[in-house]
Amino acid sequence: MIQSQDEAATPTAVPSCRAELTGRDMLCFSHDWNGDPLSKTHLMRLLARKNRVLWINSIGYRMPTVSKTDARRAFRKLAAAAQPIREVEHNIFVASPLVIPAYGNPLIRGLNRRLLRFQVKRAMSKLGFRRPINWVFNPAASVIAGTLGEEQLIYYCVDEYTAFSGVPAQSLMSLEEELARRANLVIVSAERLYQSKAALNQNTHLVRHGVDFDHFRKALDPACQIPAEIFRLPKPIIGYFGLIAADWIDVALLVEVAKNFPLASLVMLGRSTMDVSALERLPNVHLLGRKPYESLPGYVKAFDVALIPFPINEATLNSNPLKAREYLASGLPVISTAIPEVEVLGQCRIGVDPQSFCRQISEALTDPGPNLARSETMRGESWLARLAMIEELVAMASQD
Repeated sequence: MIQSQDEAATPTAVPSCRAELTGRDMLCFSHDWNGDPLSKTHLMRLLARKNRVLWINSIGYRMPTVSKTDARRAFRKLAAAAQPIREVEHNIFVASPLVIPAYGNPLIRGLNRRLLRFQVKRAMSKLGFRRPINWVFNPAASVIAGTLGEEQLIYYCVDEYTAFSGVPAQSLMSLEEELARRANLVIVSAERLYQSKAALNQNTHLVRHGVDFDHFRKALDPACQIPAEIFRLPKPIIGYFGLIAADWIDVALLVEVAKNFPLASLVMLGRSTMDVSALERLPNVHLLGRKPYESLPGYVKAFDVALIPFPINEATLNSNPLKAREYLASGLPVISTAIPEVEVLGQCRIGVDPQSFCRQISEALTDPGPNLARSETMRGESWLARLAMIEELVAMASQD
């Protein structure tokens, strides 16, 4: 049975009229532009239709280790910092500043403040930016947020960053609290985030994620081609796409899934940053790596069911998985662990332990694959609809 819960009575934007943002300069402190499209990518692309956006690549919030992965990342950061500001899409300009990813030491924090402010102000000057709206998705940007001549400062919180592995929680918590208190407006994407951030800023509002509906709806288009590497796999296909990382993937659960469905193919799409050897040993598990966003509809068209196999921890309990709406827009049945923001959708099957998770998969396989009725439930959940809510909030905040 599909489990659901009523939406909590939390202040959420309901636009009375379209308070459209046009002709503005905007800063966006976020993840690296060349990463997978996330909520901020979708929103900034929409805003860039009628505004200019200076996208600041990730300034990090954890100390690098001596691992090869972090060494490669540091080298890429150095190379990117040497590049001039570039217009990656219409009205979206990307800058890659250099900072020291350590915020616990007051001396380093002060150095980062001066270094980062110099680099961002220089980029703004080159582009002729004036009185921008500053959208901060990365709480580490607190070191300079509000010192860049902003007309408005918005903290857009989509994760409980202090719960991530390898993060200096106390230092980041201090930065985030300063940012939230200083912001003109705080927007959060999950009910649990609302409960924690509203205590810091009374102008905090819940706006749940949207979906790139037209993109994922392509999975139902007869012209959409299934890539050969997945087309040839034995059916049914139990699929997942997204980051494969320790905070986000319950490997033991997936091992149980693979063993319970030995004739099925368990397909994992995404970049892996964790030990997945337990999965690699199983003959019906296929780790196909990260795929371009543009190609995802073809892959999910081959899925019979889609999974959100999150472990239950503070990071996931505060998350609002984009993939839930993306799977549904593709018309797929969705099975998830008990993540509150998936449950609140009321359209996903919930497994509370490995046995019930596998049972939900079995039941979902009675009506497999992309389905038009499932897809239609997401038609009104577009990012454009979410942007209308956000613009109304920004307009109201500017009047305070």
